[in-house]
Amino acid sequence: MFLILLDQKLHLAPVKNLKRILDLGCGTGIWCMDMADEHPGAEVIGVDLSPIQPSFTPPNCKFEIDDVTSVWTYPAAHFDFINIRTLYGSIADWPALYAQIFNGLEPGGYFHQLELSVRFKSDDGSLTPDHTLSQWSDVFSEASEKFGKSFNEVWNMSRYIRNQGFQDVVEKVYKVPVNGWPADPHMKELGRWNFLHITQGAEGWGLFLLTKVMGWTALEAQVFIAKFRNSLKERKVHAYLEVVVIHAHRPRA
Repeated sequence: MFLILLDQKLHLAPVKNLKRILDLGCGTGIWCMDMADEHPGAEVIGVDLSPIQPSFTPPNCKFEIDDVTSVWTYPAAHFDFINIRTLYGSIADWPALYAQIFNGLEPGGYFHQLELSVRFKSDDGSLTPDHTLSQWSDVFSEASEKFGKSFNEVWNMSRYIRNQGFQDVVEKVYKVPVNGWPADPHMKELGRWNFLHITQGAEGWGLFLLTKVMGWTALEAQVFIAKFRNSLKERKVHAYLEVVVIHAHRPRA
């Protein structure tokens, strides 16, 4: 979905001849492996809490199990490119993480981040405040605040990044439909992938926050998740999510 969104690019940063690449919260490692293929002369490291990455990888790609919010053990000014993709809801202190990223980048090195907003929107009023998608946004915004890892921080990231001392901070906001409702072929394809992404992810995102943080029963949570999945299918509701993409570099002097 993100490849389609970014016109088949893995990132939007104006970089070339990369040597050392770090991906924070790499998940399955797919971005790392694609970057390793695209930059065969670079060393690519993916870091995640979960050991879910494949063992068969490009020779210039490796994975490490670690908590990126702990104190880093990498040398200072070591990487020329650091990437984050969809760590929303996983970080309690974004400015502290950005400080470590800044310190980990060599002067002139680039940082790139892509995050999703959890707030469903529509431009034509077809998504009403009492709709299930709106209720989902409200509940999860509240749950993330209670949990101490706010989803709403997505709108503060560029400010934190500038405050850290990064330069040439470029922020782009994209709309991604929740299903195939748009007439435009590109947006329709994006919407179909997003529908798959949300329907498959809903239970994993929802159960912990709804039961452990919001105090719902497992049955109440499952009913709400099922209702949410059904509401995603509605073509007459022209809903979308926003994706925020930011890149910036550490100054050379």
